[in-house]
Amino acid sequence: MEDLVESILDYIRAEYTDYAIMINGEWGSGKTYFWNHKIKPKIESMQSANGKKLTAVYMSLYGISNLEEISKKIFIETTQLMDKNLKKFMGASGVNNIPEYAKTGLDMANFFGVTQNGDRLDYGQFFSTDDKVLCFDDLERANVDVIDILGYINNFVEHDHIKTIIICNEKELSTKLKNSNLEMKTFIATYLLDKENKLTMKTDKPMVERIRDTIEYVFDKANDYERIKEKLIGETFEYAPEFNYIINGLLMRFENDADLIRFLRENTNLITSTFNKSGTRNLRILKHALNDFKKVFDMVNKAYPNTNNRILQTMLIFTIAISFEIKAGKITKDKFVNINSNEEYKSILVSSRVFMDNRQFYIKEFDNNYYYNFKAEYRFFKFIEKYVRTRIFDMKVFKENMEVIRNTIDTSQLPGYKRLLTEEYWKIPDDQFEKVIDDTLEDVKNGNIELIQIVKLFAYFTYFIKKDLIRYDMRTIKSVFFNGMNISSLTSTYCDNVEEELSQVAIEDEIASEMEEVLEHFNEINLQLKDKMYREKAEEIFKCIPMKMELFYDKFDKECMTVPIFKYYDSYQMFQRISCASNEDMVTIKEKLVDRAKRANEELTLEIPSMKKLKQIMDDYLDGKSPSIKIVLLQDFSNELSNILKMYEKLEEKAKSKNEAQEAERVREEMRETENIIEDDKVQEEIK
Repeated sequence: MEDLVESILDYIRAEYTDYAIMINGEWGSGKTYFWNHKIKPKIESMQSANGKKLTAVYMSLYGISNLEEISKKIFIETTQLMDKNLKKFMGASGVNNIPEYAKTGLDMANFFGVTQNGDRLDYGQFFSTDDKVLCFDDLERANVDVIDILGYINNFVEHDHIKTIIICNEKELSTKLKNSNLEMKTFIATYLLDKENKLTMKTDKPMVERIRDTIEYVFDKANDYERIKEKLIGETFEYAPEFNYIINGLLMRFENDADLIRFLRENTNLITSTFNKSGTRNLRILKHALNDFKKVFDMVNKAYPNTNNRILQTMLIFTIAISFEIKAGKITKDKFVNINSNEEYKSILVSSRVFMDNRQFYIKEFDNNYYYNFKAEYRFFKFIEKYVRTRIFDMKVFKENMEVIRNTIDTSQLPGYKRLLTEEYWKIPDDQFEKVIDDTLEDVKNGNIELIQIVKLFAYFTYFIKKDLIRYDMRTIKSVFFNGMNISSLTSTYCDNVEEELSQVAIEDEIASEMEEVLEHFNEINLQLKDKMYREKAEEIFKCIPMKMELFYDKFDKECMTVPIFKYYDSYQMFQRISCASNEDMVTIKEKLVDRAKRANEELTLEIPSMKKLKQIMDDYLDGKSPSIKIVLLQDFSNELSNILKMYEKLEEKAKSKNEAQEAERVREEMRETENIIEDDKVQEEIK
């Protein structure tokens, strides 16, 4: 991002320019925020060649219906500080720009005492752009022909050499150019085709395509745009925002609400993750979603103050998710209208395995996307869905939802360890805390808790010991948790999102050292669970060969394209299954393996020993066999395995070189740190 800022500032610093620059990015991605917070302040700290301080003049073209309005806007922005009364007013108000409503409601010419013999004022004759940098935003949202606007801007750039920045969404601009006056264009294109006797002519090209081609030929505005853009725009910068930085900026608006900002800061990963899963870059929708969640959070805490943290986290995910689904135009608003409760939502998820109507399919995809790796029993909130969809906060529905939540997820009925994991420990009454601790330790001892949850609980127990909240020796607690993890590993499943899970627990510096050994033990067990999971998966998938090939193809495509599944299956059994498959299936399996190897990631190189063994078994079988179709196909299969192994080995070598480079850099960094420490010691010695 800093490289982009510097590139734009290099344009501003240049002594002579006869071109503008463009910042291109999607709607709502934070382009205007980027201008206001990154570019404008730096421009206004610079000076022009004649020593004057630069002023950045920003104009949104949104809704502009004629070129005179642009001149008027520039006039207002560039002359607003000339009037002493206005300057005094703005200084007292602490503002630098006249509000838009004031610009609309005032006759600015009379305000400044500018007249023109009673005639209508030509604003273009009066504004001064000396030592100004012009920024035109929302080019694609103007109601004036884009070609005319660019021609107008070109006067500033080419003749007056004024530094000019244009912010727009070229994707939407292209769509606008193609779709403007589409009805009239279609009528004329149809008329022309009819005149040329091409309307009824027999051809392979569909009628819609013929009309579209004629429209593009006759009304090719896109070419006009490209031509004037080539003349006007010297450089186009693609804006790819740093979402973590901008999201942090969005959260700052809630700084005055201590409880809310604490909750949002603790769950920044959930916000970022949900935002990424939306598949858009629209930060404007995220901003509105967080505002909606503030209402939800305030109402829940006011009416139901003991609601556990997991429910609030799920509400946060749901508010953001439903906002993106509805406001980004992904779905029609009625997709969720007929779902009235969490039970109905869950029943649709279950029935979607049997029925495949559009609503059920969409709900399943929604759930898989936004709640992937986030376990929560209650994850549909009708009052939130209705609030986002209609802007009405229905108190009756809110209370109904919350009563169901309170009655079904009553924290006092939860096991002790779940209370520690799902609600802030300080919400547990003192007279219950000791029992919660004892019950949790008992469940840990017996391995009754999922492995990753035991790691989280250890962080809590370490913290409690440090704060003298519980009277246990650290060595004893560590021994209990280690044994509990060993027992739990017999029934636990592999955790593939360790970082996300552990981010739910704030591991502070004072407990980090105690966590290292536990995390190391967890990682060892988790890798064993991963191997176990893959072995079971390999058995489940490969047993479909040769009798259930359609099921094999489906599972292999969905689950094995990035997983080294061949490492976890016996090579002799693999050969027997492949050799028993039909000739057609044998070819298909071979092609799938080749395609998979071409897109292979580093992890698939773990299959190299198994692939070599499979090839050797295949070659031993083929040795001395008389040619037949199956024998020839198996020989082809063996040859492709050689090619696959070469691809894997290249990938392995590349990964090895990368690791060696990283290790060398790490050693160099350690040496630099050591040198710095020695240097510091010398300085301290000299001071003494």
